[in-house]
Amino acid sequence: MKFFIDTANLAQIKEAQALGVLDGVTTNPSLMAKEGIAGKDNILKHYVDICNLVDGDVSAEVNALDFEGMVREGEELAELHEQIVVKLPLTKEGIMAAKYFSDKGIRTNVTLVFSVGQALLAAKAGATYVSPFIGRLDDISTDGLALIEEIRLVYDNYGYETQILAASVRHTMHVVNCAKIGADVITGPLSAIYGLLKHPLTDIGLAQFVADFEKGNK
Repeated sequence: MKFFIDTANLAQIKEAQALGVLDGVTTNPSLMAKEGIAGKDNILKHYVDICNLVDGDVSAEVNALDFEGMVREGEELAELHEQIVVKLPLTKEGIMAAKYFSDKGIRTNVTLVFSVGQALLAAKAGATYVSPFIGRLDDISTDGLALIEEIRLVYDNYGYETQILAASVRHTMHVVNCAKIGADVITGPLSAIYGLLKHPLTDIGLAQFVADFEKGNK
């Protein structure tokens, strides 16, 4: 399973890259705004800066809602760097754009997915990634992980190559459970990845090793 980090913060991306397990980055307009990145030129430059920090795919989202606008913005984003994946919303226009880009050999990430039917349309359109938002489903008392399982079943039934990118990952157990049920990718905060390191028995064992070494080497 690939690990992506969902942020526009360069320091966090550097930290995740240094850990040695980072496979890519996802971003969106809200994350850009959170970092104070505004204005078209600044946003485009920031995407390039992110690409220069990581080895994997970087999802860059269009802002247009119409098909022509999505195509125009998506082509501009794709030209920025070979690692860019054009991020499109799951709308009629977004599906049309995903098909357009697929035919052109431009990779896409169809986002804001909340149902199996939506994920099926994205795969039919040739999306590279589909992003079900599991945390947001959990927020409304709906099982986000169950959606991942259902999409996995449908994709496996028909051999779709679209990768399931579990988005809106909130915590470490989301990561573990997504791995169990076959998500291809997770994207979330760095804290969710760091949480995989933690176990009290590891801490206890390491403390004992250190104590025993100090006793024998005084």
